[in-house]
Amino acid sequence: MSKLTQSAKQVRGRKMLAVKVKNAKYNTVSSNRWLQRQLNDPYVAESKRLGYRSRAAFKLIQLDEKYHFLGKGKRIIDLGCAPGGWTQVAAMRNKGSGEIVGMDLLPTEAIDGAILLQQDFTSEGAADKIKELLHGPADVVMSDMAANTTGVQNIDHLRTIGLVEAAYYFAKEVLASGGIFIAKVFQGGTEAQLLSDMKQHFDKVTHFKPDASRQDSVEMYVVAQGFKG
Repeated sequence: MSKLTQSAKQVRGRKMLAVKVKNAKYNTVSSNRWLQRQLNDPYVAESKRLGYRSRAAFKLIQLDEKYHFLGKGKRIIDLGCAPGGWTQVAAMRNKGSGEIVGMDLLPTEAIDGAILLQQDFTSEGAADKIKELLHGPADVVMSDMAANTTGVQNIDHLRTIGLVEAAYYFAKEVLASGGIFIAKVFQGGTEAQLLSDMKQHFDKVTHFKPDASRQDSVEMYVVAQGFKG
């Protein structure tokens, strides 16, 4: 991989030649719009240049720039890891030490320094399988899981919150004292009851939207720091 940019925030400011997509005979308006957005997205271009599997890698880079939770020797769990962008960043910052276990319903190609499992995290035995692979409590539990969208914002929010809850209760079982939990939520933030529970078990709980999240995206991340154990 090439050397990382000084700050991932600089990527968005880069000037790119605008690419226009001609309407193909069998393309829908929405698919043409998606393709044009991809071709003109500086994070997509930069992720390809650096060898990341997805532009989502920059979301984790920016989360780490703000909260400083990755580093050498960390034990990290990556839920919803496919196609592997977050795992790549975590492995680079582990510098050949520590442990990373990732899980996703979709297949993820192998990444040096990580054990990757293809399984639905909410299925029976999935959480136990992750625990068996870690040689000690986790320093970081991060979840980029999101339910398949229906287009109805309230339903999508509730389905994703269900995944956040599953990841959170698992995190409370495996995190070391002082550990951090990070999970994707949709706009509207974290449900009040869940947020209240987080504040009881962590020193600090905040929400953050990385610059690498598209401006029209409703996603943000809940960040719970300093697990009380």
